[in-house]
Amino acid sequence: MTVTGAIVEREAFLAAMRQVAATVTVVTTDGAAGRAGATVSAFTSLSADPPSVLVCLRADSRIAQTVLENRAFCVNVLPEDAADVARAFAGPSPDNPADRFHDLDVTAGPHGPLLPRATSFSCTLTEHVLHNTHAICIGAVRALAVAGEKPLTYLSGDFHHVRPQQG
Repeated sequence: MTVTGAIVEREAFLAAMRQVAATVTVVTTDGAAGRAGATVSAFTSLSADPPSVLVCLRADSRIAQTVLENRAFCVNVLPEDAADVARAFAGPSPDNPADRFHDLDVTAGPHGPLLPRATSFSCTLTEHVLHNTHAICIGAVRALAVAGEKPLTYLSGDFHHVRPQQG
């Protein structure tokens, strides 16, 4: 199916995006504005010189506001067996943001909590750009924690495992 036009219909766009696999990440932040976290699939490296990453957060969300106020965030790339963690940080924020961290053995980081067995990119917020419904947050990577785990991925509305091709 091919859709063309000045702007494609929302449903056609969402259907096409469901065909794009993404790593599952939890963005966390901690600082003067408090601790918060949310599941995010819009994460990518932006530059290696200097090391920087980009995440997109719903502009009206608690995580977006808290990242902006704290001027820091941590992207945690979840290991493939952490779908329960992804679900715990998904959806609307609870009244008490600390509830999302309940029962998790997190490590305090200078830019946000580091989640268990996640590869983490700890960042200071260098740019914050509003684009329609989302905030584009660019961070300078200040610290890394490389877990060496296979990442959890999301495709077509469900979680998946990454496997190399055979032969």
